[in-house]
Amino acid sequence: MTDEEVLSKTRHWLEKAVIGLNLCPFAKAVYVKSQVRLVVSKARHADDLLEELDRELDLLVATPAEELDTTLVIHPTLFADFLDFNDFLEVADGVVAEHELDGVIQLASFHPQFQFEGTEPDDIGNYTNRAPFAILHLLREESVERAVEAFPEAEAIFEQNIATLEKLGHAGWTSLGL
Repeated sequence: MTDEEVLSKTRHWLEKAVIGLNLCPFAKAVYVKSQVRLVVSKARHADDLLEELDRELDLLVATPAEELDTTLVIHPTLFADFLDFNDFLEVADGVVAEHELDGVIQLASFHPQFQFEGTEPDDIGNYTNRAPFAILHLLREESVERAVEAFPEAEAIFEQNIATLEKLGHAGWTSLGL
């Protein structure tokens, strides 16, 4: 798959699911202002991906939020298995700590097989974090805090997402081309 195909599928997911279903009410504002960086990783090993994460963290904190608010590091092939990706996230969080960015940058994750603990693989609630590829999402804590302040009852977003997906169902998700 070419980088452009990966980016196209990722944009489709962002526009149809994340923004279209309003799974993240904060995403649209930064997306339409082109403040979201989409990076297709070419890493062949987890260590290479950690080096890319190092570079992307440095770039994100060095760039004003008005220019670059958030970054998605997309890896189309490295983590086919969700449990391997989930294990990798602990190491990735360690990289954030090594950069002394705890409280500055947080990582969110998406994966084609994402599964919350205690759920069945086909539970529709898992689709809140399902994406076409393994994705590390680097978010500025300051931006998250600002968005949460502006959004009434931000703690209810997860429950609203589950309700949206339950109403949509698996057939509805598939009809989005995801």
